[in-house]
Amino acid sequence: MYSRQFFCIFMMNISFPDGNVRQYEAGTSALDIAKSISNSLAKKVIAAKVNGSVWDINRAIPTDSTLQLLTYDDAEGKETFWHSSAHLMAEALQQLYPDVKFTIGPPIENGFYYDVDLGSRSVSTDDFPVIEKKMLELAKQNNPFVRREVSKAEAAAVYANNPYKTELIDNLQDGDITFYTQGAFTDLCRGPHIPHTGYIKAVKLRNVSAAYWRGDEKNPRLTRIYGITFGSQTELDEYNKFLEEAERRNHKRLGTALGLFAFSDRVGQGLPLWLPKGTVLRDVLQDFLKKEQVKSGYKMVVTPHIGKKDLYVTSGHFAKYGKDSFQPIHTPKEDELYFLKPMNCPHHCEIYQQFPFSYRDLPLRLAEFGTVYRYEQSGELNGLLRVRGFTQDDAHIFCTPDQVKDEFKNVIDLVLLVFGKMGFTDFTAQVSLRHQTERAKYIGTEENWEKAEKAIIEAANEKGLPITIEYDEAAFYGPKLDFMVRDAIGRSWQLGTIQVDYNLPERFDLEYMGSDNVKHRPVMIHRAPFGSIERFIAMVIENTAGNFPLWLAPEQVVVLPISDKFNDYADSIVQQLKAKDIRVHTDYRSEKIGRKIRDAEVGKIPYMLIVGEKEAENQTVAARRHGQGDKGSISLADFLQLFEAEIA
Repeated sequence: MYSRQFFCIFMMNISFPDGNVRQYEAGTSALDIAKSISNSLAKKVIAAKVNGSVWDINRAIPTDSTLQLLTYDDAEGKETFWHSSAHLMAEALQQLYPDVKFTIGPPIENGFYYDVDLGSRSVSTDDFPVIEKKMLELAKQNNPFVRREVSKAEAAAVYANNPYKTELIDNLQDGDITFYTQGAFTDLCRGPHIPHTGYIKAVKLRNVSAAYWRGDEKNPRLTRIYGITFGSQTELDEYNKFLEEAERRNHKRLGTALGLFAFSDRVGQGLPLWLPKGTVLRDVLQDFLKKEQVKSGYKMVVTPHIGKKDLYVTSGHFAKYGKDSFQPIHTPKEDELYFLKPMNCPHHCEIYQQFPFSYRDLPLRLAEFGTVYRYEQSGELNGLLRVRGFTQDDAHIFCTPDQVKDEFKNVIDLVLLVFGKMGFTDFTAQVSLRHQTERAKYIGTEENWEKAEKAIIEAANEKGLPITIEYDEAAFYGPKLDFMVRDAIGRSWQLGTIQVDYNLPERFDLEYMGSDNVKHRPVMIHRAPFGSIERFIAMVIENTAGNFPLWLAPEQVVVLPISDKFNDYADSIVQQLKAKDIRVHTDYRSEKIGRKIRDAEVGKIPYMLIVGEKEAENQTVAARRHGQGDKGSISLADFLQLFEAEIA
């Protein structure tokens, strides 16, 4: 007799982003799937998104799944590459500093960092070449990143002498703990990682700074080392050129050179001092937006810089921002607590409360250039990009539910108007929604959240905006539409934001009388086309490299008399220009005209009007345009026509 053995091969359906579906044997890895499509593709793939989660490409896929193959060109691909590079740097540090204790090493927007405890030792930029050399030496070993699931007990035993990893493990459960090993280095890590270290061909360590464990100044002080890596030396060379251009445009350097803003240790870190020219810049931007807002039916308001604790408890901001706020202000006689305001919206809710409203009075649009305060760690401060006191071009629209979509679309139009005025054409609209499963950190009902999310997506689609959807990016009180603007050298900035909020009206018990003679709850739309004025100005400085458009330049014209004999004629020119609301001054210094021209060029003043004997006799000016040179000798009337045409 003969016996037969039957082997059942289980097949799975793999769905690709283009809609194609292919069958593979269950347990096939993303790498093998890539090879089945193209060997050249397989060489580029460094990670895979399986059912929405990023995986190692050699990890077996057990059942029917959606699959996106990720390369370095994908955002998640870069994150995987740089996360693996953080582990490579950690391996190098382990060999160079055997007593080092590791904490966390995540990827960031441009590269990665690792926070380490070096004990009594220190690392400076002078040590970077040695660390980089060791990293490249280890990378060439082509060591695979090997994933292994471990028990909580085993993980705790491995890191018994590392209090940082022990604390992380304490918050994990059996089944959720994995180690990754490459070469002689093992790390507690969720992953994913690139297949092996050989993908990393070029290394640049960027910076070293202090950091506190868990971001808490009461915890141990650590060393944070930043780096970035690439798959070729050519890419690193291009990145170095990018850094040179970024430094040329650095808003902190230009802000000082152009006399726009300053910082003072006596005033406090993260609290910018706006100098006269910078104040003009702010005022011009605010005046522009204020005029557009008035045209659109907004009413300007002003609210205090502080508020009672009860106000922020009611709004939910105390629970959300309490730990990031400055210490409360205590009034001993009344025994009350006040906080520097972290947001303007609770104050605007209280303004709404001052009047009885009916459906005929809505929408009510309240706008304010309101300064708010949030405590940021000193290591996180970054010029105007990250400060402790900043001004929002804030407005809150109180409307009926059936007005939400139209009001939202009107705000989109306002944001696009602002971007058009600034020449921002390269941007995407990001719909920021709740985490798909973790809801505890958000306030409000499921029903209201669903209505708000639907309104945002429909409004964006009806305006024809190219949108991306990002989960776990919503505000704690509502979803939002964030505008991500790409600048002149390819960096992405989050500027304008619009948010739909059903929750604050509920928390503040806001009401209006409906057409049915019954009280109803309004919906609140939060919006800020600039976002933070500080961050907006930082981007404008860097995007223009300080060469502001004529309408925005703090100093639009400088009159340069060739000698003191022509100061009176220069003054007459200045008075005529000032009568036209042109921002102009005279350079009276006893310097040669060549020096005055050079200084005006360095100061990036758009127009220079040179006056001497010939100009005084002919009642003309010799005009020069910054960056363009001589415009010839023209009458003041012709210059004004030229000036106004450029503004237009």
